Amino acid sequence: MTTYAIGDLQGCYDSLMQLLDKLQFTPEKDTLWLVGDLVCRGSQSLETLRFLRSMESSVVCVLGNHDISLLASHYGLFPAHSSLRKVMQASDRDELMHWLRHKALLHVDKELGHCMVHAGISPHWRLNKAIEYAHEIETILQGDERQLANWFTHMYKNRPRHWSRYLKGYERQRYILNSFTRMRYCNQYGKLNFKQKLSPHLVQERKPHLMPWFNVPKRKEIDLKIIFGHWSTLGYYNNDNVTALDTGCVWSGQLTAYRLDQHRQQRLSIQCN
Repeated sequence: MTTYAIGDLQGCYDSLMQLLDKLQFTPEKDTLWLVGDLVCRGSQSLETLRFLRSMESSVVCVLGNHDISLLASHYGLFPAHSSLRKVMQASDRDELMHWLRHKALLHVDKELGHCMVHAGISPHWRLNKAIEYAHEIETILQGDERQLANWFTHMYKNRPRHWSRYLKGYERQRYILNSFTRMRYCNQYGKLNFKQKLSPHLVQERKPHLMPWFNVPKRKEIDLKIIFGHWSTLGYYNNDNVTALDTGCVWSGQLTAYRLDQHRQQRLSIQCN
């Protein structure tokens, strides 16, 4: 059995099929981890969702910020991105959204020695707390649908940017959701910055007080390697603690897979159209 993690799809179904062919992926014996942002901007979000739902037993997905936005649009918060028109008009939209909102924010596999999230894990959290906080939001998303439209109206803000265990209600939930799905840069104290999206090389020159969340001094130790996406300007990045897999497929970059079930690093990519 082989396990591959794959970077942000963003509706690039054809590229996913090409990559799976290159991997010689066999759903009966292999497993895919997908780092979120399954949809949006690419032209085949509907095909992507339908395929992944059909592969339920062989696919592990976490939610990205674009997946959250699709759910918010489904529940009427704002119009969906134009690339999602086919999803919003699909006859099986309700079933697909039910499937999507039951995906996790954080996936942990201690046997493989990895965990997966879309954007990152707050520098203030150890793994047990990250699991606990992810479950808080997952419980809301998977709960009473009648409450979700109102809940989403409170999630689209950039504050608070500091974590405190004393945060309550929507502020606490917003920080947790933003950390898992939107985080890139922090200052040395772990304060979130949502404005900067450029590569670390450029940001270091222009905003030297900012750093990638995984480089924050005194970041709480996570004893598993963190797989994440979300950050196409960072691209593929791999060290002992983290592996970043968003290589910008939807921007005519690459779609990248990373094999998790062996000690020797193995990266496989295809060029996207």
